[in-house]
Amino acid sequence: MAEEKDKKQKGGGKPAGHKPSEAEIAARKAAKKAKQSEEVVDESAPSEPAPPARLIAHYREKVVPALQQKFGITNAMATPRLEKIVISMGLGKIATSGGADAKAKFEQAEKELSVIAGQRPVRCKAKKSVANFKVREGQETGLKVTLRGNRMYEFLDRIVALAIPRVKDFRGLDPNGFDKAGNYNFGFTEQTVFPEVDAASVTFQQGMNITMVTTAPNADQGRELLKQFGFPFREKSQLEAR
Repeated sequence: MAEEKDKKQKGGGKPAGHKPSEAEIAARKAAKKAKQSEEVVDESAPSEPAPPARLIAHYREKVVPALQQKFGITNAMATPRLEKIVISMGLGKIATSGGADAKAKFEQAEKELSVIAGQRPVRCKAKKSVANFKVREGQETGLKVTLRGNRMYEFLDRIVALAIPRVKDFRGLDPNGFDKAGNYNFGFTEQTVFPEVDAASVTFQQGMNITMVTTAPNADQGRELLKQFGFPFREKSQLEAR
């Protein structure tokens, strides 16, 4: 009798072959829903998605009509647009220095680039060995980030409004930095031009190259596209000034 009593206590007072009724199942579901509703909601989480970047509306409302009028483009879908932005850092000197702090510097540069771009960078490896530069095949020699969509336009906004005005002795961007496909290349000599980087924690200066990939068929349309976004180009390139 004592053994049967222990079995009933362990099984909740119900026989081993007992099947819950529909009322019991409904009661369990109601209790589960009540428990879920009582869970604490994280107030720090955003209640709604972030709004689109302001340059997206600027492109649709102002840039597209201006480019159509200047180049005689009848179809709005054929208007040049920004496809992606590629940010790259060459860290070959740090990777091949062989010092004890080379790994720490590489990780610091990776952290700073992720703060600047708002996206984790990809580590680029050498495709072949070069003895003169002490580079081995497969060695990590740089970082790269590719931005698209809303994040791309937000980064473009920060370049024009924050980063470029912080460049020392700035005299305008080179207007001849375009290739035949309408893509533009320029760079910064230091990462502290971006306010997201804490200048006090920077231990070494590291530049970066930025490529603006557009759908423009030629350099003229690509140049006008970036002008409409606020890029401050010089009247003449450095070669023409000489």
